[in-house]
Amino acid sequence: MHVLDVQLAQTPEQRQIGLMSRKDMPQHEGMLFVFEQPATQCFWMRNTLIPLTAAFVEDDGTIVNLADMKPQSDDSHCSTKPVRFVLEMNAGWFAKRQIKAGYKLSGAAFSR
Repeated sequence: MHVLDVQLAQTPEQRQIGLMSRKDMPQHEGMLFVFEQPATQCFWMRNTLIPLTAAFVEDDGTIVNLADMKPQSDDSHCSTKPVRFVLEMNAGWFAKRQIKAGYKLSGAAFSR
């Protein structure tokens, strides 16, 4: 089991800023983006200084797909199906723990 300390990005303003301008992030921390409706979610890394991996997550906590994202890149990384949640962690965090698509996350956000 892995316990994460994640900040929530729930408003359009919070989601727009995300993890921009941060120079580092502890390994057990991340950011959970919460959207109102399931949709194809696409992320880029403009003004983001640290490499991240995004997990695109369904309402029940199932990871749909993962995307490794390079700092300060405008490359678009999208969910392969509609989701309401995106969890960003330091690059390699999921791979190091052998967490892949199909893995189910738990927590208050996914228990509704």
